[in-house]
Amino acid sequence: MATTPNGSGADVPPAALPNTTTPKRRAQPGEAKTAARTKAAPSSGAKSATSGTGSSPLAAPVPSSYVPLVGRIPIFDLSPQQPDNLWPAKGFVGEVIPFAATVFREGHDLLGTDVVLTAPSGATSTHRLTLLAPGSDRYGAEALVDEEGSWTFAFRAWSDDWGTWRHNADIKIPAGLDVELTFQLGAQLLSRAAAETDRSDADRRLLADTAAALLADDRSAADRLQLASASRLSTIIEADPIRSLLTHSESRTLRVERTRAGRGAWYEFFPRSEGAMKRADGSWQSGTLRTAAKRLPAIAAMGFDVVYVPPIHPIGLTNRKGPNNTLTAGPNDPGSPYGIGSEAGGHDAIHPDLGTEEDLAFFIAEAKANGLEFALDIALQASPDHPWVTTHPEYFTTLPDGSIAYAENPPKKYQDIYPLNFDNDPEGTYAEMLRIFLHWVGLDVKIFRVDNPHTKPLAFWERLIHDVNEIDPSVIFLSEAFTRPAMMRGLAKVGFQQSYTYFTWRNTKEELGSYFTELATETADYLRPNFFVNTHDILTPYLQFGGRPAYKIRAALAATASPIWGVYSGYELIEDVARPGAEENIDNEKYEFKPRDYARAESIGLSLAPYLTKLNEIRKAHPALGQLRNTFVHWTDDDQMLAYSKHIDGRFTASGASDTIIVVANLDPHAVRETTVHLDTTRFGVPQGGLYQVEDLITGAMWTWGTDNYVRLDAFTEPVHILHVVSAVPAYFS
Repeated sequence: MATTPNGSGADVPPAALPNTTTPKRRAQPGEAKTAARTKAAPSSGAKSATSGTGSSPLAAPVPSSYVPLVGRIPIFDLSPQQPDNLWPAKGFVGEVIPFAATVFREGHDLLGTDVVLTAPSGATSTHRLTLLAPGSDRYGAEALVDEEGSWTFAFRAWSDDWGTWRHNADIKIPAGLDVELTFQLGAQLLSRAAAETDRSDADRRLLADTAAALLADDRSAADRLQLASASRLSTIIEADPIRSLLTHSESRTLRVERTRAGRGAWYEFFPRSEGAMKRADGSWQSGTLRTAAKRLPAIAAMGFDVVYVPPIHPIGLTNRKGPNNTLTAGPNDPGSPYGIGSEAGGHDAIHPDLGTEEDLAFFIAEAKANGLEFALDIALQASPDHPWVTTHPEYFTTLPDGSIAYAENPPKKYQDIYPLNFDNDPEGTYAEMLRIFLHWVGLDVKIFRVDNPHTKPLAFWERLIHDVNEIDPSVIFLSEAFTRPAMMRGLAKVGFQQSYTYFTWRNTKEELGSYFTELATETADYLRPNFFVNTHDILTPYLQFGGRPAYKIRAALAATASPIWGVYSGYELIEDVARPGAEENIDNEKYEFKPRDYARAESIGLSLAPYLTKLNEIRKAHPALGQLRNTFVHWTDDDQMLAYSKHIDGRFTASGASDTIIVVANLDPHAVRETTVHLDTTRFGVPQGGLYQVEDLITGAMWTWGTDNYVRLDAFTEPVHILHVVSAVPAYFS
């Protein structure tokens, strides 16, 4: 099958397409075929163009065997697909996928196009595409994917013979131009369709009767033209067009993963801090996986779906970091969980203070009982005390003086960590890393938050994620890579199901609006953003100096703009004091125990837990918020007021009702802001200028809105509107 450089538009035999729900048909007149080409031998009497002298004419041209890469009707720029088309585009069960292609032809005749989807089970469906914008030649249709596994899809285009005839007839016949000839052409088309045996007998009779009626000269031209637009006839032809020049695109693959790969609310906490107690002598008794399990019901009650914990492995003693990242640890300091490995074991071991594999099984079981999935942080690095240092020194980089290189990002140096070298023994290192991940998969860990994956080769991750998912397709990898765009996108391309993003540092209306649009369009075929509002490493200046309003604003944005979001424990307590000169919390939990009294904070009204709970309730109740690609940013007159909407059609919801959410956020945590919000209401099914009712899902207030709406948001009360479009206002009120 011939292909184009960007992978579309070639003629292929219809048999190369997946089976479709449209009945198979015999070839139509003029249907595109890929013909074999042969070179014609020159006749014995032909003269060479270069032989002899004088101005002898050129010999007759000899056809080449070249087969055009473009189809009879060009089909270009298939979507969804990754930019390089090296790996399949991604979807998740329950996601609404926009399928699109650029389709055009010579001249002015009309064309039609659709996409044929084949699910992993073999079920097929056909979806008619419509023009996305006048003059764009870009056609699209949405479809919900509801099976996990590899889907295939292909586009097909055709000359819309009946549509073209109708267009011409509606112009010519009223003008008295070629009236009878035009009716003859229409009758021929209907007779051709009536002869197709895959149509029902009733449909064939109607087509034949209408063909005869078009030629009945005892009826007026106007009456006959009216017959051509009869509703039943139009329905028959819409369902099974009268077409020719049928052209097929290449087939593409869409990898659809389980719903949690694309949708969820994450909560991070340190198990060692839950239940930790300080003894009278200043030493600490660590919390355990079993004491940490007592926190799970409260996390579930806030509506979170995934509970994620930092590495739970033994921690090295050599160069262990002390409080606030100091270089010297005291005897009671637990060290960073990212300094992995001691005489107690390495990446396949559990820190003795936390418990055993049986305790982990108990924790995971308790999480499941509370409706939570468990995610484990894996950091592929080692402390100087890791068993690998003696058993596999080839895993590391040895310097000329014989020492092993520390992790560093000059001028920063991490003396408690040795980075891995993936090039000294690529196969040996790979085998060990694969063993580590499969060890935890065997212990029922199905989600991994991977620390700093951008410091490892992309080829390593592509192979490892592929091999793990071949064994267990339900395993999800979250990339924690705050790095350059090419690397961040590359990690998503090669397989990471989710990605940390730049959301954490996008604060202004322009920054957030453009970034939301980029994530919903440019990278949506392969990169799934997980909007963490904070982490144990990150406390942004916006949160440091914005107080409670800033914490509400960032949580509302994260929970509504992305189907996946997360918080690190302490966020609900508004822990906003940073270590001087750093963008992380003072007394950072990475280096010390940090038990918290969540219940007291909530009892005196200082906790944001009720607000986070409300956000997660809204997310679960509104299917529009479970999609990424439907984010649309609208205009506001104030540069500190951001507005966007998310809409899902009722065809794709369990209730059958369409769902629309409009978010308007005051991004200034220090002030009251007023503005006019200008909405493109056609984005959610309301004609421009029409009125509709909205309900604020935070406060319960109701308003009648239209295209242009006055908004006043007080940062110190409710800085964000989360509005549900309840209904259209009846016409007699508009």
